[in-house]
Amino acid sequence: MREDATPVQLETIERVAWIYERLAETYGLPEWRPNGDPLGELVATILSQHTSDVNSERAYKQLREHFPTWEGARDAPVEEVAEAIHSGGLAEVKAARIQTILHLLTERIGDAPLSLDFLAALPMEEADAYLRSLPGVGPKTAACVLLFALGKPAFPVDTHVWRVTRRLGLIGAKVSADAAHVALERMIPPAWRYAMHINLIRHGRRTCAAQRPACERCPLCAGCAYYWELVAQADGD
Repeated sequence: MREDATPVQLETIERVAWIYERLAETYGLPEWRPNGDPLGELVATILSQHTSDVNSERAYKQLREHFPTWEGARDAPVEEVAEAIHSGGLAEVKAARIQTILHLLTERIGDAPLSLDFLAALPMEEADAYLRSLPGVGPKTAACVLLFALGKPAFPVDTHVWRVTRRLGLIGAKVSADAAHVALERMIPPAWRYAMHINLIRHGRRTCAAQRPACERCPLCAGCAYYWELVAQADGD
């Protein structure tokens, strides 16, 4: 038992540990292998918004094939960038956002090759603040760059993570996705964040769906507020 933990904190720590362990037993422990390309990850995350993984990955591949350098994507007509990423949806909006970020980075770093590699040397809080200073970059996008590219223990909250953690009762029903980043990072130990992020997404896709969650085969139902407040109660009526 942690000597500095209050009863409420201790209960939260124990619940998070229980969830982490059940998820690991069900889905395994994914290996955390940061890709080391923060600018590429930032662009890929922008392309992933409001579309499927398949479409966003195709759009990123086509973008890089069409523009081998970020300077080329920055300086091309925005219509040409939009055409390269059309398979990802909202191409005009995303192309303009990507170019705006690339131009701003050029203003900040001068004639150096376009890159965000320097963020690796910063503490996570400073790297997060820098990323969020870029237009259109919110908590989730910044956390994805920190976690997947830079190996910093941020905790991205996507729609699956948000839904599952609310149903479990880790965060309140009225907590926004942006606020959930702060709340969940406070309660999840840094060493667990990558695996828990990946496994919560897996759980949201395979079991805890937005519509008709499969509570009857859920490994977390014993500790799930949604299950005990709604499903189990209804079954007992």
